[in-house]
Amino acid sequence: MRREAPDKHTTPTRRDAPTKHTTPTRYDTPTKRPALMGRALATAALAVTAGGFGITPAPAHAAVTAPACAANYTLTNLRAAAPVKVWMAGDSTMMNASTCPIGWGSQFAPYFNSGVTVQNSAVGGRSIQTWLYEGNVTSAKDTAGECTLSSTAYSSRWSAMLNTTTGFKAGDYLIVQFGINDGDANCPRHVGPARFQELLGVMVSAAKNRGVKPILVTPVAAITCSGSTAVGNRGFVTQTKEAAAANGVPVIDLHARSVALYNSLRLCPNNGDYTAGAVGAFFCNDHTHFEAAGAKQIAGLITTALREQNIPLAAYLNA
Repeated sequence: MRREAPDKHTTPTRRDAPTKHTTPTRYDTPTKRPALMGRALATAALAVTAGGFGITPAPAHAAVTAPACAANYTLTNLRAAAPVKVWMAGDSTMMNASTCPIGWGSQFAPYFNSGVTVQNSAVGGRSIQTWLYEGNVTSAKDTAGECTLSSTAYSSRWSAMLNTTTGFKAGDYLIVQFGINDGDANCPRHVGPARFQELLGVMVSAAKNRGVKPILVTPVAAITCSGSTAVGNRGFVTQTKEAAAANGVPVIDLHARSVALYNSLRLCPNNGDYTAGAVGAFFCNDHTHFEAAGAKQIAGLITTALREQNIPLAAYLNA
């Protein structure tokens, strides 16, 4: 398998600001009201909550019907009105690029409306540990077989996300996909299953503490054929799912979804030639990385999962 692309900082994909909501139509106040209605209206309170606007219900004896316009001003619409940033952490199969290898993260932003800005900080060749501790993961292993750290200082990319001024904001999202380079037997990229799950937990906890909503993603599959059938080929799928369950966050099984896509496109069987035909249009000249067309379809799998799994980020997807 070809080594992944070297570290490259990328420029965030900035989307235009969302259109502001107009003020709901205000109904004229009638000159006279029955006394009971006046008392009932006095008990209705407009409450500002963490999730948006809500109407505190009036007492049971004073039934009041809200105007029709208020019924359409839903909590979902209010949340969708607030701009959010989607932060992304991963490897070359996710990273921004204009030529092969092109990560699916580079094709993600066009699926969303103008309320979303995507900050893709995926970097080629990284395991979760080298992504988090760039330059501080040594070539030596400890007694547990894990690569040792010379320092626990975080990489600039993770530090940027944690920055209290310019980083994570409450309501943002963090999408994390690792597990391809982590299976390397050698340091610094090597990460054992338990350590992998632990580091996912570190990222999820830090995000949740800032009011950010993490989404874990299992590693996207390469194209591996067993006769005429594409089959799975990645490790750390179970650990990603277990980390999501342990931390109470959603997980998208991109590994399974990508294998299913390859089968629907009938990319198998193939003779190992990744330069021609449907396989060549989808993949670079290897079995792992994507051309733009392939990356776009992988990004589409993520957006489909957002809708099917009712993950709130789906509210920002284009119709």
